[in-house]
Amino acid sequence: MAPSPPPFFSMGLNTYKIPKELHSTNRKKVLENLREAIPSSTTNEDYMVYIEGGRATTRYDSDHEPVFRQESYFHYLFGVREPDLCGALYLKSGKCVLFTPKLPEDYATIMGHIPTNVDIKETYQVDDVMYTNDIEATLENFCASGGKILCMKGFNSDSGNEYKPPSFTSKDIVVDDEILFPILAECRVIKSQMELDLIRYCTEITSFAHVFTMKNMKPGMMEYQGESLFRHFIYYNFGARHVGYTSICGCGPDAAVLHYGHAGAPNDRQLQDGESCLFDMGAEYFCYGSDVTCSFPCSSSQKFSPKQKIIYEGVLNAQRKVIDMLKPGASYLDCHKAAEGEILKALVKLDIVNPGSCTIEELVEMRLGAVFMPHGLGHFIGIDTHDVGGYLPGGGHQAKSTKPGLKSLRTARNVIANMTLTVEPGCYFINHLIDGALKDGSELKPYLNAEVLNKFKGFGGVRLEDVIAITEDGCENYTLCPRTVAEVEHVMGGGKWPPTKDDDATLKRTRLTATGPMPASTPV
Repeated sequence: MAPSPPPFFSMGLNTYKIPKELHSTNRKKVLENLREAIPSSTTNEDYMVYIEGGRATTRYDSDHEPVFRQESYFHYLFGVREPDLCGALYLKSGKCVLFTPKLPEDYATIMGHIPTNVDIKETYQVDDVMYTNDIEATLENFCASGGKILCMKGFNSDSGNEYKPPSFTSKDIVVDDEILFPILAECRVIKSQMELDLIRYCTEITSFAHVFTMKNMKPGMMEYQGESLFRHFIYYNFGARHVGYTSICGCGPDAAVLHYGHAGAPNDRQLQDGESCLFDMGAEYFCYGSDVTCSFPCSSSQKFSPKQKIIYEGVLNAQRKVIDMLKPGASYLDCHKAAEGEILKALVKLDIVNPGSCTIEELVEMRLGAVFMPHGLGHFIGIDTHDVGGYLPGGGHQAKSTKPGLKSLRTARNVIANMTLTVEPGCYFINHLIDGALKDGSELKPYLNAEVLNKFKGFGGVRLEDVIAITEDGCENYTLCPRTVAEVEHVMGGGKWPPTKDDDATLKRTRLTATGPMPASTPV
């Protein structure tokens, strides 16, 4: 008799063990919220949530199969690793069913053991497993007894893409595609303790990988070598096969390209002595991920130049300001503006910005800060890097702004406990934004020193990004990277990390000096 599967998911050895009840807890949460939203759920009418998992695909017309990664909503509910499954939740009873494809015997020749329905039931701890051939008949029978099928339909406010509902051949399947989407998306916004622990794990291994990478970067190396070091570290040591997004390893002028590292610019520039690096990389483990950015000097001296230091400290002060503001009820829009203000103060020190008779707050309102920080302050994070829920319909949340910089803010919500989001202020010198601000007729031109500002073209940029969890009375910073100038220069000079003492409590890195319970607790 085969042994029962363990009550957790992990990649073996000392990698993180995820309780399987994480997904059953998510299912219960969704059902509870649906019962509150549907008054008729207390009557004889019943509802079934039906959702489809990700499909196995090949690359274009070839038979090459990219490594599969589960669709995020399906993963939230079921934690299933394999493609081509579907799932159903019964609103009244809470019953949970998975539908799996009936694979031919010769599938095992190529792909190995075919799990039985009993195997799948035990692995994912559901009530029943049926074949996908039975989906329509199951849904028809449910509707014939007076039930309705709840399906997903809605827009992702980050991508602009639509989550399209499934199509059925049977006309006897009664579908409601309006109720489920906002409720399921909002459930993903507020994390359970098990989700918080997992996101913390992803962020801590990401932090240690960033430190490992920083220590090994030297002038003359290629940007992609930094990406390689990071990906090797998280997979070899912590079982994180995936990253949450394409790694951004920009040095010198490349650091001003917000989503550098894409196919047309694949981290392929050689590092020059004296440049500043901006590395934005995040580990993903069982579909939950992290998103952390470090900026650091790449020079034979292992030190920031005076100008680099002023810009870096301006961005760091923006982080400190926002972290101090973040607590339940705080406006993320206000946090964004506060971050811009701190960056403008640094630019005043460099004589790039000349406020004249204006206050910093007035410069922020005229959107001067967007010239140097054209992206939003951050985003929700969880199963997706840019996690859902930023601008949900019908939630009473503030609408997205149309103003420069603010239009890129991925949420303008007031934060509440158990949200996880990033704080990622940045200061960049992007040629076309500089030229636009300095052109004749620009209302921003009088507040900029063109001679000084133009000399910063090609400088690149600085971004610092931490993963933050909102607590009942404030926030906690899950990121354990070096942040102060002294910390960064210490690490670049070969110093040990993590430190034995936290010299900057304002960043709220509560576990900065701790070595456990991380699986690999030896300082890197």
